[in-house]
Amino acid sequence: MFWPMTAVALAFCGIAVLGVLAARVFTEVRRLSRQVAEASRRIERATEDLERAATPLAARPGAPDGG
Repeated sequence: MFWPMTAVALAFCGIAVLGVLAARVFTEVRRLSRQVAEASRRIERATEDLERAATPLAARPGAPDGG
C-alpha cells in the first residue's frame, strides 16, 4: 500500500509543479505581449515622425527625387 500512495503523491506533486510553471509562462507571455505592443507603437510614432521630417525635403526643387 505504501508504493501506490507514494506514486499518487509524486504524481500530484508533478502536476502541481507543472501548474506553477504554466502560470509563470502565462504571466511572462502577457508581459512580453505588452512590451511588443509598446515597441510597435513606438516604431509607428517614429515612422510618422520620419515621414513628417522627410516630406519637406522631398518637395524641395533640388532634391534628387523631388523633381
